[in-house]
Amino acid sequence: MTVTKKNISKEISHNAKISDKYSKKILDIFLKIIKNKSKNNIIKIHRFGTFFYKKTSKRIGRNPKTGQNYKIKPFKRFTFKANNSLKKTIN
Repeated sequence: MTVTKKNISKEISHNAKISDKYSKKILDIFLKIIKNKSKNNIIKIHRFGTFFYKKTSKRIGRNPKTGQNYKIKPFKRFTFKANNSLKKTIN
């Protein structure tokens, strides 16, 4: 099952007994804060995990159909690393 923003906001509205519109707004604000704050910092949520940007290095890629090599430029990748307590809960 795929978890979407819509599913999460419905779950929030049901558990907190608030409207769907208000829960969607709360979720959007939360995600916006995570994105904006993590550009320069590591965002760590206790007993949940860490959000951060990871720099990838320049590397050589290969087209599997043609076998042709090409350069992949370095870029920043938004990453989440789950905390051990969250991993134990899931597993």
